[in-house]
Amino acid sequence: MSEASKTTNTNQDQPNQTWFSSWFDTPYYHILYKERNDKEAQLFMDNLTHYLNLPEKARVLDLACGKGRHAIYLNQLGYDVIGADLSENSIAEASKNSNETLHFKVHDMRESFEEKYDAIFNLFTSFGYFENDDDNLATLKAIKNSLSDYGFAVIDFMNVNQVIETLVPEEVKTVDGIDFHLKRYVANGHIFKEIDFEDQGQKFHFTEKVKALTLQDFESMMEEAGIYLLDIFGDYKLKKFHKTESERLILIFK
Repeated sequence: MSEASKTTNTNQDQPNQTWFSSWFDTPYYHILYKERNDKEAQLFMDNLTHYLNLPEKARVLDLACGKGRHAIYLNQLGYDVIGADLSENSIAEASKNSNETLHFKVHDMRESFEEKYDAIFNLFTSFGYFENDDDNLATLKAIKNSLSDYGFAVIDFMNVNQVIETLVPEEVKTVDGIDFHLKRYVANGHIFKEIDFEDQGQKFHFTEKVKALTLQDFESMMEEAGIYLLDIFGDYKLKKFHKTESERLILIFK
């Protein structure tokens, strides 16, 4: 047996490394989720920017932007956009699309920006990753501190009630010839996804872990952060939020 075939890569190999800083930096993360619906994402951005009535050439921050699919489209709509993410690999890939009004930078969302933005978007459940609740609160405070006086922020999170109710415990998803074995469960106030697969004779294991934050959890944190919650929607068409039926929990605040 070759050395490569015996190796198991895990996002817990290094004690000080968080699951998201390792998993999001692998090419396999992008392979597994490559089928994400760009049309749906663009429809959401159309609806959101129309609802917020953003001024022409507004400064927009896409926080936890990944490879920049939302940021790129927002820039195409005419906004001056910064995409920020902790993953150096994702930012390197996203930066290939940079232009005079579209830039990308490596950034920890717990830290405020010196620049002020007319809108800050945190999209596609890119919140609740941290082990410590104080870090989630710090992220909210950093978002608030990075807004201009008339700016708005948006968090697009999963509706945990609906997710837990419809959770698929196990499935195999084949993408680009790789069989991803997925296990999902709820434990200790978090939603877990265990991801196991093999590629080129090497076995891999990763774990996604997101805090199961409800609307009430967000309301409590926002109150503590001095944030004013303006509106709540339940899907990308901006329909009213329903606790048990809505697919998303979309929070508009300042």
